[in-house]
Amino acid sequence: QVQLAESGGGLVQAGGGLKLSCVASGRTANLPYMGWFRQTPGKDREFVAGLGRSGRSIDYGDFVRGRFTISRDTLNNTVHLQMNSLTPEDTATYFCATGTGTWFRGDSWNPSRYTYWGQGTRVTVSS
Repeated sequence: QVQLAESGGGLVQAGGGLKLSCVASGRTANLPYMGWFRQTPGKDREFVAGLGRSGRSIDYGDFVRGRFTISRDTLNNTVHLQMNSLTPEDTATYFCATGTGTWFRGDSWNPSRYTYWGQGTRVTVSS
């Protein structure tokens, strides 16, 4: 089992930034990929960013447009998502997720490929 705990959400004005963190615990060895998704009521979860175990494979959702940066702190089993230039459209609950097994590039954007999810952290961007 893997447990994921997100933090760092909150209220920010448009144009501002937030840094989200996700701490993984439990059986974290050899997790192939860590991803961030977001969700608003009535909509499907949307892929935000993801990072492969080696750190060389990094993916972003199309809407990110250079505003977000994903990084990892391997020593502390933590993945960060630095979000800048936030807009009200970024308001959502942000979830950290991970899966197991062999990871293919197309898996990153598919929520059903992920096995473990955190509880989410709420991000609200005011105009």
